[in-house]
Amino acid sequence: MGGARNKGGRMPLVLALSLGLTGCSDSGSDNMASTDGTKALSISAFINTPNQAPTADNRIYKKIEQELGVKLNMEFIVGDLQQKLGVMIAGGDYPDLITADPKLVSAGAVIPLEELIDQHAPNLKKHFAKVWNKMKDSKDGHIYWLPNYGVISGEYLTTYYSGPAFWIQKDILKEAGYPTPKTLDDYLKLIRDYAKKHPAIDGQPTIGFTTLAYDWRTFPLLNAPEHLTGHPNDGGVVVDNAVASVFADKDMAKRYYKELNGLYNDGLLDKEAFVQNYDQYLAKLSSGRVLGMFDQHWNFQPAEDTLVSQNKIGRTYVGFPLVYDTSIKDYYLERPAPNLNNGFGISKDAKDPVRIIKFLDALMDEKYQKLLSWGEEGVDYMVGKDGKFYRTPEQRKQQEDPAWKLANRADGFFGAVPKMEGTFSDGNATSAGSQPEEFYQSLKPEDKELLDAYGHKTWTDFFSPPPENPVYYPAWQIDLIDGSDAAVANKQMTDASLKYLPKAIMSKTDQFDSVWNEYVNAYKKINVKAYEDRINEQIQWRIKNWSSK
Repeated sequence: MGGARNKGGRMPLVLALSLGLTGCSDSGSDNMASTDGTKALSISAFINTPNQAPTADNRIYKKIEQELGVKLNMEFIVGDLQQKLGVMIAGGDYPDLITADPKLVSAGAVIPLEELIDQHAPNLKKHFAKVWNKMKDSKDGHIYWLPNYGVISGEYLTTYYSGPAFWIQKDILKEAGYPTPKTLDDYLKLIRDYAKKHPAIDGQPTIGFTTLAYDWRTFPLLNAPEHLTGHPNDGGVVVDNAVASVFADKDMAKRYYKELNGLYNDGLLDKEAFVQNYDQYLAKLSSGRVLGMFDQHWNFQPAEDTLVSQNKIGRTYVGFPLVYDTSIKDYYLERPAPNLNNGFGISKDAKDPVRIIKFLDALMDEKYQKLLSWGEEGVDYMVGKDGKFYRTPEQRKQQEDPAWKLANRADGFFGAVPKMEGTFSDGNATSAGSQPEEFYQSLKPEDKELLDAYGHKTWTDFFSPPPENPVYYPAWQIDLIDGSDAAVANKQMTDASLKYLPKAIMSKTDQFDSVWNEYVNAYKKINVKAYEDRINEQIQWRIKNWSSK
């Protein structure tokens, strides 16, 4: 399932930057002159994450202006993404850059990129070399999107965990003597016990558990059962022996939602969980009174940023890879996979695709990757005698301030563009959070105490090491083809889940089975086979076309 950030973008943002891109060669950004008299390139961009607009005098964008020259007109999503895309498609009017959605390919809204990359973007070509075939559209063989995550350079380092887990507040673990919940039962007992002792937090009623099912962010409600049964994140299916099947209406899912029904009837499940939007969800987590939830870390990171800025470290979360019983091996942590069908594409309306691809290529130069991830040397980070990057305590502190970041980081745009992950050629990690020494030094005393109590050094140590990814993984990236029987079935399944699961979870205990049976019967009326057939057809296609020759 996909990704997003925090609230904002109420209107298109115009960053007063100018971009003159000429003569870009294999040496990357050094040949991109902004003072050669070439008219500045103005790029309009639609980004499907609800970031807050950076300040007009944002330091990093100004640095890019001085060295490359850029004028960006960025619009971040507000409200429903599919509705926004529908309006764009109906009007046939697109920005130069647009973040990925399969329906944009079907609508002919974006152009093939492979020839542009071959001819004008040596840095991008090198970056994507290992995943080039995976980026190709399965129908026509063209490349439409530049994956924004999941392509590793150098050594892969894991410290921070951004994926799916059952999250629980650090204060709960500390009070309970730092236990390690292995099963869903272990986890829910911790929440029940803590909520009983602490019916209110900071003057507001304690919420034991919440979830989210808003717009495309339905995965916090829908994905937990696959993980509880030892499967990785394949979205709406579990894959066994390279065969995918839907799990939403099966007993493996029923067991989870029956537990949520028990929480609801005990007054511990958020009564607004099924009607809240994303902003309301973040606000609730930011209050510090939600004890736990199943989610992907990147999805609620803005709420944690707020808690950290308020020094409520004990109200931030630790993720655990829960399973139904201890005979099941957890499979939450995964090896990186290219974030296919994500990242930027260039629209058919772009007036100068060559200069746009040259700009994106320039940003792949290590110089600009360091600027966008670490910041400016001497300002945002220091370089030790050993050549290793690190931050001072003051520099770490300012990175926690959401308002400071809006003026001093380019997170909104950087999140959508291709990026190096792993290590740079000088051995430094591509982000401060992945630099082992810097990661540990950046931890709050409370976090060091917690990790020390568990004998861990990083947040990923709570999870089993991941096996190698199956060649087809992950199945959630498969394009169902807008308007197809598979896509229709997928929407009907999602609609049925959003109709019946809240009803079942909020029913009286003795009525749960009855509502669940209504749900299962609703599924029987859906052409689930068309959905499964499309997934399985593409799994086999990937095995055939993506396997090493």
